[in-house]
Order: sequence, then C-alpha cells, then structure tokens
Amino acid sequence: MAACNIKAIQVNCCAQKPSSITTFEQFKNQLLSSFKPFIGDLQKLPIKLPAPHSIIKKTSIELLHTFTDSVFQFIDHESLPSQSNFGPVEEIGEPIYINDVQGTIPSDFPDGVYIRNGPNPLFGGFKSTKSMFGRSSHIWVEGEGMLHALYFKKESDGKWSISYKNKHVETETLKMEKQRNTPSFLPAIEGDSPAILSAYLLNFLRFGTVNKLLSNTSVFEHSGKFYAAAENHLPQEIDIQTLNTLGNWDVNGSWNRPFTAHPKKVPGSGELVTMGVNAMKPFFEIGVISEDESKLVHKADLKFERCSLCHDIGVTMRYNVILDFPLTIDIKRLVNGGPLIKYDKVDYARIGVMPRYGDADSVRWFQVEPCCVFHIINTYEDGDEVILWAFRAMESIIPGPDFGLNKFEWFSSRFKNDCHTNCDESFFSRAYEWRLNMKTGEVKERFLTGKLDSMDFPMINENLTGFKNKYGFAQTVDLDASSFAGMPKYGGLAKLHFGDMKQQDYVKMEYHKFPENTFCTGATFVAKPGGTEEDDGWVITFVHDEHLNMSRAVIVDARNFTSEPVAIIALPSRVPYGFHGAFISITL
Repeated sequence: MAACNIKAIQVNCCAQKPSSITTFEQFKNQLLSSFKPFIGDLQKLPIKLPAPHSIIKKTSIELLHTFTDSVFQFIDHESLPSQSNFGPVEEIGEPIYINDVQGTIPSDFPDGVYIRNGPNPLFGGFKSTKSMFGRSSHIWVEGEGMLHALYFKKESDGKWSISYKNKHVETETLKMEKQRNTPSFLPAIEGDSPAILSAYLLNFLRFGTVNKLLSNTSVFEHSGKFYAAAENHLPQEIDIQTLNTLGNWDVNGSWNRPFTAHPKKVPGSGELVTMGVNAMKPFFEIGVISEDESKLVHKADLKFERCSLCHDIGVTMRYNVILDFPLTIDIKRLVNGGPLIKYDKVDYARIGVMPRYGDADSVRWFQVEPCCVFHIINTYEDGDEVILWAFRAMESIIPGPDFGLNKFEWFSSRFKNDCHTNCDESFFSRAYEWRLNMKTGEVKERFLTGKLDSMDFPMINENLTGFKNKYGFAQTVDLDASSFAGMPKYGGLAKLHFGDMKQQDYVKMEYHKFPENTFCTGATFVAKPGGTEEDDGWVITFVHDEHLNMSRAVIVDARNFTSEPVAIIALPSRVPYGFHGAFISITL
C-alpha cells in the first residue's frame, strides 16, 4: 500500500509543469496534493487518537518521522585527509583561559572579542540521502553555525587575560534536530528534483520550514547588540559574553523575510541597510533600520524578475548599491528537473544605484559584463560617479558541479595553480572596479589586481565604509592546496594600496604568507584606538597548521604587513575553516 502511494508521489512531482507554480501557496498545495494518497491511508489506520489537538498533531508528526526514517537513508559525505579541518568540532563548554602566547599583544590593542562564524554540521558532518525519489545532498556551505570567540581583557597590571570559547548558534531548527538526536532534516538544495521536492514537503510538514535555519556566515553589531547571520533566515541575537542565542531579530515584527549576512551601516546616520532575497516573489526587498534598531524606517520591493543569490550590498553617503548577477535560485527550474541554484554565464548582469529611501522606479540600473561577485570591498561617490570595488570571478563556486558529477575532480580542476598559461580561471577571484556615471549612464570596468593571486573575504577599516578608502585587506587562496583538497584554502593575507596604481594599472600589493600547510579563516581588521592613519591597526585571523593539527590566532601589524606576526596565540581547540570574522570592541 505505502509503496504504491510513494510511486504516485514520485510521478506527480516529476509531472508538475513550471508554469503552474506562481506563488508559495500554490507550490505548497501542489506538493501536498501529491501526498494525499499517503495521508488518506494514514487516516484509515486503526489508531484511536486522543481528542486534544496537540496530541493529534504530535502523533501525526511522529508518523511522518517514521515514514521519513523508513524511506530516506542518510549517508555521510566522504572526506579526504586534506579536508579534515573542514570537519566539525564539539562545543567545549566553559571558556578556557590561554597562557601560550608567542610575541606580545600590543599595549594599545583594544579590549574586546574576536569572533568568527562558520559551518559546523551536527552528527559528524555533511549528509546525503538516498530514497526511491532519488538522492539529495548538502552542499559545502551548509552546516549549523558555530561561533569561535577569543576574548581580550587588559588587567590593571597591564597584562592581558585571553580566553577562548565556542558554541553553536542555537536556531530553532538546531534545537529540533538535537532534541531528536539523529539527522532529521532532509537535504533540500542539491540533488534529483523529486528528492528535493519531497524533502521540501516532509521538512515543512514535520518542522514548519523547508530547510535548516543555519546562521553560519557572519557576525555583526547594531545599536550595541550582536547578531549571527546567514541569508536564508533572520539574524539570531547573541549574548556576546556567553555566546548564548537569544532568538530571532525581526526588527520588532517589521522584517519577515531572509536577511543578508552583510548589512551595512549608513555613513553618518548610523542606520543599517539590509536586504532579503527569496525564492518566491518578491525576490528582492531592501530595508533601512533605525540607528537604535527599534524600527524599520524604510522598505521597498525592487521588483526583480528573478531570484539572484545576492550576498552583499553597498552603501555610499547617498545611495544603496545593489548587485543583480546571474547566480540564481529558481524553484520552477527545479520542478522541471534542473538545479535549484545555477550560475548562467550568458545571462544578464547589472548593478543598481538607488537613493537611500528609494523604490523600484528610482533605481538607476547599469548593465555590466556577466560575472560572479560575492563580496564587496567598498563603495563610494566620486563626483558624478559611484565607484564599486569587489572581488570578481568568472563563475560561481556555489553550489558546485551538476548533481552526479565527481565533486572533488570538479572543484580541483578549477583551482589549478598556473593561470599564466592555459588553465581554468573559473574561480580565480580578482579585485575589480566598476565606475558608474550617474549623469551619463556610462560604465567603466577594469581589474585592480593581476593573475598572481586569487583572493576574497575583503576587509577594510569600517570607519571608511561608504567613503573612499586607501587600503583594503583580503585572504589569498593557496591554489595548490585548494586543488589538492578540492576545497578553498587561504594561505596568506594581502594588503591592497588603492592609492597606488603605478604597477601596470594594478594596485600595489603587499603579502603576509603563512607557513606551509597553514591556512587562515575569518580575518578582520582591528582599528587602533586613537589611530591617525587609515591602516593604523592590525589584522587578526584564525589559522590552522595541518602538519601539527593545531589552531592558533595570529595578529599582524597592518602597517608592517610583511613582518612576522606581533603575536601568535595557541588555541585549546581546533577551529575548522569557516567564513567571516569580526572584532567587537567592548569592556569585558
């Protein structure tokens, strides 16, 4: 009986036409109709359910769990030795104080917290599922968020007290899955279309959401409060001292959609500009949050014709800068048997400039060459022009190869290290400039860096956000190690001198290389209190020595960038490679 119903579900999912789905409700209802035979059979089972609605609901959910557990088999992703530091770690519990410091913490280094977010999947690592619907799989950027925090406190005697703590960001879905103590959310991004669609439905019926709420990408501050974020959900407010999760931040109920991992402070006003992309219309909305975080002072639907997977947003003194590039999420494409996420290098790309409180009609759009951009370095105004600096690649590293292809070979070939001759430059990321003339509509594009180093994860002195800056910093890709691992590894740091364009029209570069088989993650700039120059400060980052399987924090003097680190701090726990870091100056 059940097998017949499952086959019916599979046929119905495959037979749906993309044109029949225009809203989320229609999408949900069509999927629910596919399961009506199974639900009808459940109703015929000789089970006497108690009358209270909560018990009926609980019993129905348990039946769905039983069905899911019996039909879907979870399989661990294979991991190579060269990928070991992408694997998860356990929470350590209470903070651990650190005494092993090589060098000296500068006396004028600020009190505060260096904190980094990144994926740390439950139950040992990423999973795939296998069922009669086909296969579905996590992609490498998924995994529950874990915060790694290093606390700096200068005591009255001038000595530094340093402690380390890690903790998962406890979203509602993490708590649900931990309560069941077994992998429960079916992967719902990559795989066979029927498998993903059935994962959507079963996740939604059992947990109220089609996918996990990850909060694994960044940490930001607004109005003295601290948040962990990823663009698939609302930010999670964090107690920065304990790393406890305090709950969703929906701006007092006024923001009810995904929230970017990279909101930007407005120069001068202290307001926060955010955006939210969604797989269903409206695809892109922008919002401006008050300086005191109490209200949403502006919100606009920019009436996108597609769901662009836009990861970052820019601000200048007067404008918001929006990216609409051809990395898209498309449920209709998925229902028709294609991938949910796809980069289409022949599709259009455009950059929008809109007044701070504008609407869709006020956006000035500039058509640009198709490419993939995840991270903006900075945006600013220069006369009639709006300048955008960002890291640009020819293709997207997300989501990865078409389902069924060898992931290792696909990623490895795109990290080949000789880009002076004949190689695949798909992932080779270079600093790039767009000059957008608001008066004439003209666009000027050019590379700011050459082919010596691929780099990403930019950082600047955040006091210069929205203004012209002279310096930027980034993590540099170790192409040999990345090709060998089939995963991106960052073997050093770069300092970009935007005020010096003398070397073949490229910016002057300085490099800070780490020892062999040592890679960094979550680098961020720490401004020196009372500093008089833009680069007065330090770059701090977590690094992992793969030879010794040891993680450390490294502090580099930003003005003596090529010199040895001023301090190297041994950590009591391995810190897996992750995403973005931040330094938050607070009194501990």
